[in-house]
Amino acid sequence: MSERALTRFGKSWRRRGAGAVACAVVAVMVPFAPPAQAAGVAYPDAEWSEAWIPSPSSAGDATLHADVLRPKGAKDTDKTPVILSIGPYFNHSGQTGPAGVVEGTPYDPVGPNAGPSERFQDFVEGSGLLKQGYTFVMVDLRGFGGSTGCLDWSGPGEKADVVNAVTWAANQPWSTGRVGMYGKSYDGVTGLVGVNERPPGLSAVVSQEPVYDDYRYLYGDGMRRVNSLATPALYDAIAAAPGPITDAAGYNARSLNDPVCLAQNLAKQAGDDRHDSEFWRQRDLIPGAAGSPVPLFLAQGLTENNTVADGTQEYLENHQGYERTWLGPWEHVRGNETDETGRLKMGRQGWFDEVMRFYDRFLKDRAPAVADPPNAVQTNDGFWRSEAQWPPADMREFRTPLNSGTYVDHAQSAATAAGSTSGKPSDPAVTSGVWTVSNPLPHDVHLSGSPKASVDVTTARPNANLVVDVYDLGPDGTGPLITRQGHLVREPGESTVPLRLWGADWKLPAGHRIGVRVTDNNQDWWRLAAPSGQTVEVRGGSVDLPFLEHRRTMTVQGAPGVQLAGYLDQQRASAPAEATSGSVDFALPGPLADPPPDSVFTGGYVEPVGGR
Repeated sequence: MSERALTRFGKSWRRRGAGAVACAVVAVMVPFAPPAQAAGVAYPDAEWSEAWIPSPSSAGDATLHADVLRPKGAKDTDKTPVILSIGPYFNHSGQTGPAGVVEGTPYDPVGPNAGPSERFQDFVEGSGLLKQGYTFVMVDLRGFGGSTGCLDWSGPGEKADVVNAVTWAANQPWSTGRVGMYGKSYDGVTGLVGVNERPPGLSAVVSQEPVYDDYRYLYGDGMRRVNSLATPALYDAIAAAPGPITDAAGYNARSLNDPVCLAQNLAKQAGDDRHDSEFWRQRDLIPGAAGSPVPLFLAQGLTENNTVADGTQEYLENHQGYERTWLGPWEHVRGNETDETGRLKMGRQGWFDEVMRFYDRFLKDRAPAVADPPNAVQTNDGFWRSEAQWPPADMREFRTPLNSGTYVDHAQSAATAAGSTSGKPSDPAVTSGVWTVSNPLPHDVHLSGSPKASVDVTTARPNANLVVDVYDLGPDGTGPLITRQGHLVREPGESTVPLRLWGADWKLPAGHRIGVRVTDNNQDWWRLAAPSGQTVEVRGGSVDLPFLEHRRTMTVQGAPGVQLAGYLDQQRASAPAEATSGSVDFALPGPLADPPPDSVFTGGYVEPVGGR
């Protein structure tokens, strides 16, 4: 959700141990004053104004602050479509307040500012949207920036904020009545809220690296991540940050946050680890996507280190409107983001151009003049292909039984060497658990979608940790993590644990093996999981792996993401010798078939030029 801090905190806590967690969280909440940097920017193509939007809701009423960027010289009679972003990061004093030192964002508690938030300056200026006849609006969610009210992470208050902000934008005298939404991470989540709530006028949403079920960002069905404490603490700190001293009195008066709101936010998120509670059910966006016709452009890293592909397939399956995606092995980055050498972090060119063609299509009824892939997907070999839908229509699930055995719940196991103390794939923390390893694959296979697992376990005491990891193991028995999921077995006795693993798109060549591991934890992810100390008996179970029927014979434009090589090199584990010596035949599709000519399964399918 946050851009950088939580990732950095996680790396730090893995080095220092769980004992540092409480101190680190407190440090996030303690105000500090780094050297001031300009937090707002002047937009040369814009006329900047501010507005206030009433936002009544069942969670309480709020007044939302908005910064409005109209095309230079535009009058109210010059009607334009509106692109709106709503989130916690548009405070005039800086995107993340005093946490900017950790987040890498400017913080200026004094001012004055040259203009509003710089958060999406890259998009506004890089796309030229103002010159192309759009208005861009940045809205503070309740409790953040210049908005009143209590912060309410994806709850009824924020849902009302999205509806009221879109409705307001659609009804301004300078608006054509059509509104798009744009965001990444938290303001990507509000885009999904818009898809779900479907306010009148909302015609297109671009969401990069969102969360689909807020609970899963903090917990793995009961297993705690560092985020269960750090996330509410961080956003309390952002919400508590006032505007610049030199800003308008009205803005600063509204920017002051009620301490009760901050305490309640921390208590509700950090204190409620039940996925089925009413609080978390309200913040699961997956069911609300069902039947939504709102066009969606989604970017999702399948090897994310922050907002992972946990629920991606489920959300897309529920959503019924037009869909476009960029999917692949990258971390928490934007489609246009580059490294220090200028290489695109995702690897694909033309993010802004493609986004604007998407908006033109649905906000201006402008037929596209360029043939874009509906779903541009990068696999672990670095190549990009196009799919008519994702997961693809020729995906089939194949079920394989899991081995039985036992593991001890120390909550100390690591998914890969990168998360272990020794840094070696053969570390006992990496090899622990009950393994089911395939014989060498007789032919290439292509996994695409969200695997499922069902594990039969017997526990003597409550609250046993259980994790399922899936690996791509080379001929030496060593290889990278493909996907995973965790679950807290709360009740003792015999139980069957269902798990829906993170979405993946991964090619495994002939001669490699598939490794499925049932163990007690992934220390890099569920860092705060509490050990039960007991021996967990795995009686068996099954894993359903989604494989494609056809070989993709074509590619589309795109290079390997800059983080791919590091992931493949660092995120590795080694199956124990007894697991590979006792390997089994997995249920697999036949050899990949060549696709029918001109079918959607070639990997080169693009939408017809000029199509609506």
